[in-house]
Amino acid sequence: MKKLVIGILAHVDAGKTTLAEGMLYVSGKTGRLGRVDNKDAYLDTYELERARGITIFSKQAMLEIEDTSIILMDTPGHVDFSAEMERTLQVLDYAILVISGADGVQGHTKTLWRLLKTYRIPVFLFINKMDQHGTDKHRLMKELKKQLDDGCIEFGGFRPDDFYEQLAMCEEAMLEDFLKTGCVEEPHVKKAVTERRVFPCFFGSALKLDGVEQFMQGIVNYSEMPSYRDQFGAKIFKIARDEQGSRLTYMKITGARLKVRDVLTGVFKNEAWEEKVNQIRIYSGQKFEAVNEIEAGSVCAVTGLSHTRPGEGLGAEKASEAPLLEPVLSYKLVLPEGCDPRVMLPKLRQIEEEEPELHVVWDEQMQEIQVQIMGEVQVEILGSIIKSRFGVGVGFDEGRIMYKETIAETVEGVGHFEPLRHYAEVHLLLEPGRRGSGLQFGVQCSEDILGKSWQRLVLTHLEEKAHKGVLTGSAITDMKITLVSGRAHNKHTEGGDFREATYRAVRQGLKEASSVLLEPYYDFQLELPEKMVGRAMSDIDKMHGTCQISQTDGETAVLTGSAPVVTMKNYQKDVAAYTKGFGKLFSSFKGYEPCHNAAEVIESIGYDSERDPENPTGSVFCTHGAGFLVAWDEVKSHMHVESYLVQKNGIEGEEAEKCASHAGERWISLDEIDKIINNTSYSNQGRKSAWKKRKTALDSYYQRSDYIDDRKGIKEENIRKEEYIRKEEYLLVDGYNIIYAWPELNALTDDNMDGARIKLLDSLCNYQGIRKCRIIVVFDAYRVEGHLEEVSDYHNIHVVYTKEAQTADQYIEKFAYDNQKKYNIAVATSDGVQQIIIRGAGSALLSARDLKAEVERARERIKREYEESRGIDRSYLEDALSPEAKRHMEKMTEKENDK
Repeated sequence: MKKLVIGILAHVDAGKTTLAEGMLYVSGKTGRLGRVDNKDAYLDTYELERARGITIFSKQAMLEIEDTSIILMDTPGHVDFSAEMERTLQVLDYAILVISGADGVQGHTKTLWRLLKTYRIPVFLFINKMDQHGTDKHRLMKELKKQLDDGCIEFGGFRPDDFYEQLAMCEEAMLEDFLKTGCVEEPHVKKAVTERRVFPCFFGSALKLDGVEQFMQGIVNYSEMPSYRDQFGAKIFKIARDEQGSRLTYMKITGARLKVRDVLTGVFKNEAWEEKVNQIRIYSGQKFEAVNEIEAGSVCAVTGLSHTRPGEGLGAEKASEAPLLEPVLSYKLVLPEGCDPRVMLPKLRQIEEEEPELHVVWDEQMQEIQVQIMGEVQVEILGSIIKSRFGVGVGFDEGRIMYKETIAETVEGVGHFEPLRHYAEVHLLLEPGRRGSGLQFGVQCSEDILGKSWQRLVLTHLEEKAHKGVLTGSAITDMKITLVSGRAHNKHTEGGDFREATYRAVRQGLKEASSVLLEPYYDFQLELPEKMVGRAMSDIDKMHGTCQISQTDGETAVLTGSAPVVTMKNYQKDVAAYTKGFGKLFSSFKGYEPCHNAAEVIESIGYDSERDPENPTGSVFCTHGAGFLVAWDEVKSHMHVESYLVQKNGIEGEEAEKCASHAGERWISLDEIDKIINNTSYSNQGRKSAWKKRKTALDSYYQRSDYIDDRKGIKEENIRKEEYIRKEEYLLVDGYNIIYAWPELNALTDDNMDGARIKLLDSLCNYQGIRKCRIIVVFDAYRVEGHLEEVSDYHNIHVVYTKEAQTADQYIEKFAYDNQKKYNIAVATSDGVQQIIIRGAGSALLSARDLKAEVERARERIKREYEESRGIDRSYLEDALSPEAKRHMEKMTEKENDK
């Protein structure tokens, strides 16, 4: 049996749900014809959908026509829920595009057409509502060919006289058929439809079932079942939850078969996951059938998977690219009094997981939740979902536009991070891209200059966060960022160093470039009485938009054009008022264009790029034994690697001379870097205070120190003041690793392991009293069958015994990865592999020897402070001797030494 997955798409109110109901009824799937206005449509299963009469969530239904099994995917028609529709496109074999015969091709219709073209999906068109007064089939066909594609050809019962001639003009094989026989063979038509050369058009009225059966027969006759690979593959397009709260992963099987209890694998947040399929469900409307296995070409929902996400590919299937449609509005979530936003945030994350277009953002500085969405209708729907699911009534503020930023010319951004015992330098080429291209990342750097592993790490850091622009702090877009040069040090470079250098290189480049503020634009189509065209054009001009008259019939005119979202988002109400209800405005997201009032927006937002501690623009260099901050406009006069643009002769004239003066004599070798670091590592030795003689990794990473920059004579705070000083400090200790590394504890292990543990814990308790950080000591219990994770307090520190099958290393790695942005984390271990992993996570590192030295210093300090508190005055014989007696004793000592 031929199996097809077909999606049904339309602009809102075109009759999409009504056509779906008609297809289900004609096929015999349902015994009665459901209606939207009666709130009993088979596929509108949610109360919100029935109440509003619109489709909000995609659903599926199963129907059969002759020897063809069709999985019909119903998608939202409202522009605010376009992202939900777009995710469904990823799994379709064919699409049905429904167009209202009364309205013709509307703005959102063209957006859908562009998406279908992007995803290369063959399309059947159903022109609905042809029973309404004023519809004209001939006029509509001309409009379809002009607005959509010349391959739109009328099929159905009454084919035009030139039907075969139109087909012949679409494809060479069909032209040969036509020239030979005067007609075209059906296999050639099928192929042309599948290859998107021909788009069959059918006319009718779904409400009256007129033309529905012919339309379904046309789909059967002119469609082909895709071929599928033998190797397992699946594409995930939706996450949802059933009435019992079970997590459902909707997927299309694109290769081989899937069985219950099969183990699936993937990657989530850079961590591999492996989970077992508990149940396979085939849904049709609200009901489902549980099956033991399912074959390629089928769509199903799977339980048992907790890490999957929309767009992910499983097995041999590749992941999809990010949706082309994106949120343009941001709203602050207003919670009822007494409701903690930190309690509500995880619940919203659950909704975000199901509806990724609802971007949930936690603003740490403002301590508030923000949601980024496509339009105002989504606000109401989101509020209803939160109320029905969690019982919390929420509100929203007036909302604001989501701006973006890009650059106008190519620049080289340089980031350097070199505090004590750390080193990394990154050079990035920032190039402006075409509108709508988003961010692209690349590498154009020899491995002789920077190793492959470091290059991959830089790319990871480029992709892992949304980089802010320097005008308003909005996300950057439409540019290509290429790693062109950099430098690491064999001994002193750690993974976190390149994160800092990469972030700073992006920001330094943005500061040097001419930034451009972008705002979202709508494409619109405005239908209104012809006598009101002047008023409309005047309004659009005031909205800083552009328009043109696309058609007129003497009574009604159609204006098409584009305008900023911020000026046009409420214009529908004005149109309805001045046209007395006769005007219709259809709008769809066009993309981002230069902001029409950039200076005003920048001033109103008031973003200061130099006061953003999370996104520093300057770099950190090292001199005289201490790190010092260098402003973005002076980084190139301190950088260690020659400018890429100067080296490649990519710039000329004054700009080249400026870069050359910056980079000139500053290029230094790795040997020189090693010498500098070695010198600075011990530059503090010889001072009176034994406590300050030697800084450990923990000290250099967290502690704040002041110094005098001899070059400038300006007192500055030491490195990373904007991040590390204000964060809470955690020290994680690999318990057994330290016990076996410290000789005095190792000696106890043969006879008394408990004694060794207690002695270590007591030492760390004393250290915590001086260090004032949170200490977690982790001991392996992974070999203890059935052991659960055990956490307890030992005086002023925390002790963790891991659960079965979890090592201390795994616990520490997970803690460091999950909390690296919230806390300043240091890890004490002498495990070489573990050290590499911890460095890669950006945490500080102490060897067992460093930790022992730290504990000893803490012990000495406690002893000294105790003696000072007791008022103990140490007296020595030497202090009581006269000067002559002292000289005499010194001479005796010298004689003894000579012997």
